[in-house]
Amino acid sequence: MVRSFFAALAGAAILVGLPAQAQTIGVSWSNFQEERWKTDEAAIKAAIAAGGGTYVSADAQSSAAKQLTDIEALIARGAKVLIVLAQDANAIRPAIEKALNEGIPVIGYDRLIEMKDVLYITFDNKEVGRIQAREVAKVKPEGNYVFIKGSSSDPNADFLYAGQREVLETAIKGGKIKVVGDAYTDAWLPANAQRNMEQFLTANRNKVDAVVASNDGTAGGAIAALAAQGLAGSVPVSGQDGDHAALNRVALGTQTVSVWKDARALGKSAGEAAIRLAKGTKLSGLPGTVTWGDGPRKVAMTSILLTPVPITRDNLDVVIQGGWVSKDVVCRGVKPGSTKVCN
Repeated sequence: MVRSFFAALAGAAILVGLPAQAQTIGVSWSNFQEERWKTDEAAIKAAIAAGGGTYVSADAQSSAAKQLTDIEALIARGAKVLIVLAQDANAIRPAIEKALNEGIPVIGYDRLIEMKDVLYITFDNKEVGRIQAREVAKVKPEGNYVFIKGSSSDPNADFLYAGQREVLETAIKGGKIKVVGDAYTDAWLPANAQRNMEQFLTANRNKVDAVVASNDGTAGGAIAALAAQGLAGSVPVSGQDGDHAALNRVALGTQTVSVWKDARALGKSAGEAAIRLAKGTKLSGLPGTVTWGDGPRKVAMTSILLTPVPITRDNLDVVIQGGWVSKDVVCRGVKPGSTKVCN
């Protein structure tokens, strides 16, 4: 108890100067290494402000231990609802249980915290995996496949992989597709993805025909490894998140698809749900919820699942017209006439 108390005080130092209000919403981020989290944050902030609440946050900097302390600090600071992007759901479970025991609603944001009283808000990640596999298979229906998965501590990595394998399993069992590489990417870091991809290329003497990468960061790492061997653009690579750099790679032809999960919609949904929960709405009373139980423990949870959109060279105009990214960013370095949207 003493250690937890002082840990909370230490974590609270990063929150000094922020006023406590009846509708203070505490947000615990696992990290800000990915481009997309800043977009999520802006949407969450806007929704909370529109609902009359106050946004308070902490960045765990990819440390589960720090995130546990951060959550304790947010509770000590008076957060009425917590939104948590989990670094490691098992490691931070004691802090989540503490919040729930104190009557503080918790939203598992985009990454599963598999507890029945936690609201899970995300996109349909198995469907994201299915989309990734379908788009890669359209380009290379046969050959040597590599799977660059996400972090082993993130349940989303396994949801994505399950969706990918669901689409490709018949071809794998039939011998049309041979899996020549399959690895998790520690902490989702592009550098780790690149290192895994380099090892697979070496082990297979560069005979890799397709790469199913689970997000745009890991896709970028895989493409860097392919580029070093002169293979970028000839090997289809999947991703997700609609990162600006990835959308540029789609236009350039080095990445096949980025499954767009509009972070603005996800953040807005989480912020609005948090305000409703702070005002006393029960999980069952939130609009747009479904019962979801596909986690490893098969816990029936209240969830809000948004629909992802595949972005390829053929429909890059969707993200541009949607105000997600400018044409200049998408078309940077793209040869005129090579991609419809960049003409």
